[in-house]
Amino acid sequence: MPQKSYLFTSESVSEGHPDKVCDRVSDTIVDLYLGADPHARIAVETLATTNRIVLAGEVRGPDNIGPDELIDAARRAVREIGYEQRGFHWKTMDVTCLVHEQSADIAMGVDAAGNKDEGAGDQGIMFGHACRETDALMPAPIHYSHAILHSLAQARHAEKDSPLGPDAKSQVTLQYENGKPVRATSIVVSTQHAAHLEQAEVREIVRPHVLKILPEGWMCPEAEFYVNPTGRFVIGGPDGDAGLTGRKIIVDTYGGAAPHGGGAFSGKDPTKVDRSAAYACRYLAKNVVAAGLADKCTIQVSYAIGVSKPLSVYVETYGTGQVDEDKLSKVLQELVNLSPRGIREHLQLNRPIYARTSAYGHFGRAPEADGGFSWERTDIADELKRAF
Repeated sequence: MPQKSYLFTSESVSEGHPDKVCDRVSDTIVDLYLGADPHARIAVETLATTNRIVLAGEVRGPDNIGPDELIDAARRAVREIGYEQRGFHWKTMDVTCLVHEQSADIAMGVDAAGNKDEGAGDQGIMFGHACRETDALMPAPIHYSHAILHSLAQARHAEKDSPLGPDAKSQVTLQYENGKPVRATSIVVSTQHAAHLEQAEVREIVRPHVLKILPEGWMCPEAEFYVNPTGRFVIGGPDGDAGLTGRKIIVDTYGGAAPHGGGAFSGKDPTKVDRSAAYACRYLAKNVVAAGLADKCTIQVSYAIGVSKPLSVYVETYGTGQVDEDKLSKVLQELVNLSPRGIREHLQLNRPIYARTSAYGHFGRAPEADGGFSWERTDIADELKRAF
């Protein structure tokens, strides 16, 4: 029997966290290429450290995008995050570009040719998840962890001389009773701040953002509300710790409340199933829950490099399902073509919509008018209902 009463914790990190700086730069470059050529191929990694960024990876796209354009994109991404500090400044940082052309061997396996459909860009397994814990159909701990940091970031961007810096982390622990979250038992927020602020002052700056995000009556006891528990957080971002693309994959997805296939998202164009198939799995799982066919749903797909059809599609509803899971798997595959091309076309992923995904979660966000977060739509829920 599944455990009914327990504590569960998830964390988030802000757009100014060193790893998230790298995700933002990599996805800004993805958008740069897709904005110029919807069928460009991009796999770009970023390293950030004290006043330095290194770009590496492989691309296939328009000739008019070269090292200078990639370096400008990196500076723009760092400027938009808000880094103008002595140890990390968008204008003065050194940017090294080591990006080169895509491997011909990889291109041959992925490209469509003759009777061969476009293949998966790599082997791997991808997961999607949805549940009824929040209106966004996301697990509650990660949902609130993201929202606290997003609220702090919005306030920082809105205030010209904000006392808060870009780097921040949050962690939310919730009490579950009968399998449902009922209150927070502890909240941790660490945020970079101006040198003149004392810990108690930072605590009171953070408090209203936490109270605004948590449901009424959910605030943890005062002794379990930890703000900058080390006491001081002035040096932050890549000046305080090195960052790399793709190191916050649990933050990016479900906060540990659902399985993860292991592949990162940022820096990859949508032919890479690490990204596109994970989006498709979330889309399917969310529609299953939105249709009332289950209260909780996880979907796994798997692929082989160069092969278009998924090797497996697995559906798990944790005993909450209202329909047969085998039939549900078949119906989902009839409604959505889960080949790499089918996913890209159904969710219209060949657009410059990725920089915005690089912080505060790839899932649980509102679909946007220009196609951003298209995988959060629930537009096949009615078809799923009719199928059963």
